[in-house]
Amino acid sequence: MTEPLLCVRDLRVGFVTETGRVQAADGVSFDVAPGEVLAIVGESGSGKSVTAQTIIGLTRSPNSRIAGSVRLRGAELIDAGDDELRKVRGEQIGMVFQDPMTSFNPVYRVGRQIVEAVRAHRRDIGNSEAREIAVEMLDSVGIPDPAQRIDDYPHEFSGGMRQRAMIAMALALEPELLIADEPTTALDVTVQAQILALLERLNRERGLATILITHDLGVVAEVADRVLVMYAGRVVEQGTLDEIFYDPQHPYTWGLLGSLTRIDRDRPERLPQISGAPPSLQSLPQGCPFRPRCPHEFDRCPELPGLDARLAEAPAHLDRCWLEPEEKRELRQVEGQIGLEAPK
Repeated sequence: MTEPLLCVRDLRVGFVTETGRVQAADGVSFDVAPGEVLAIVGESGSGKSVTAQTIIGLTRSPNSRIAGSVRLRGAELIDAGDDELRKVRGEQIGMVFQDPMTSFNPVYRVGRQIVEAVRAHRRDIGNSEAREIAVEMLDSVGIPDPAQRIDDYPHEFSGGMRQRAMIAMALALEPELLIADEPTTALDVTVQAQILALLERLNRERGLATILITHDLGVVAEVADRVLVMYAGRVVEQGTLDEIFYDPQHPYTWGLLGSLTRIDRDRPERLPQISGAPPSLQSLPQGCPFRPRCPHEFDRCPELPGLDARLAEAPAHLDRCWLEPEEKRELRQVEGQIGLEAPK
């Protein structure tokens, strides 16, 4: 097995507010190896982006409370100083943010912003050489006529091109790890497919470790090697892509899979959904946080289950559910496919 590039252990991120403490990430642990794509999935507010941003120190503030360990090739990042983190960002870890229109400065040309990112880390490189790197990167991510488009402003790029340019900026310094936060949001399906193919190619050609944050399981199925399912700040299931899609063990995962639109089946009268709403992170329900929305609740659910291996044949497949594996395989079948039974 390849040695992990990034090791996250028991990461806890809370924010003190006027109405109480919001625990956005609670005991999150995972590894990412070179050349691997780890997908982190879950609804909005599940803690995906907070977890990713904490890795590179973007959640540090007077009201944040951060604990745990984040190690990049053995170097601890949680207690690293600001100067040390500036060297890590861009040079060792690249970040693709969710909305490239607001991530780029609208009053500067795209090329100038990529050049600035390069020269901030490599001061021995002049403007002309940095510009050549920027053109090369724009070309590598599929921007047509990059030598001309480098001088365009962000608003002159389409949504897909802006996302490609954001990926180019993130990879300009050849980092070992790329964090892509909802990279296909607000893009049409054709451009989504192009962006996913680009990430897959870069991952394969560069041996790039990638963390892909998304709520779209269709995106996950295209590129991921392993999947981390988060709910209410906690990891509720993790495993390989095949384990999560074909033998999911947590009811929340069943609900996510059941919500996918199927083109190989008759159109339902009503799209499947998970009933209710995610809980407030300031006042989680006792025990399993998914309990109020789960139709399979029973008397052990008020006790919080650990994230444990419950399948003898898959020791790396972990989940937080007290139901026995055979019960799960029976209960998750809804109208002949994996899904979450509607509440009665």
